[in-house]
Amino acid sequence: MAQATRQVKLTREGFERLQKTLDQEMNRLAEATRILQEQMETNSDTEDTGLEDAKREKMNIEARIDELEDTLARATVIEDHENEGRVELGAIVVLANETTKKDMKVQVVSAAEATVTGGSLPRVSEDSPVGKELMNRKKGETFVVNLDNGKQMKYKVKSIEY
Repeated sequence: MAQATRQVKLTREGFERLQKTLDQEMNRLAEATRILQEQMETNSDTEDTGLEDAKREKMNIEARIDELEDTLARATVIEDHENEGRVELGAIVVLANETTKKDMKVQVVSAAEATVTGGSLPRVSEDSPVGKELMNRKKGETFVVNLDNGKQMKYKVKSIEY
């Protein structure tokens, strides 16, 4: 599997959120296992939908745990930034939306980190349309993002911090 060796860069906060999520999933797995055990002990042949639901839930939790463990095993926490003054992973960026004339503050993160809930700031994945255009930009630069619906959004980088 080629992806197993691919490094995942995470912010310190993102790494801790993934670790916390893994702990929560482990607790959910223990509960799902207990419920499955009860279902198996009390199940009669005529009512197996509860048992099947319990098995499915346990399998989903196990798959999520495997995914989280894999991501954490490949994770490298971003400590330093080589391109000071340019947007890279971990950057907190204030963007001016030139279309709506509104500012938004986001953090640029890896795709693995963008999917984890929690945190103080909205996150933009480096793989998203905005994230791809934002990478390596400097303060003051403007860029256009082509959206799936054929529309375009124009942004200006107002500030970059780490």
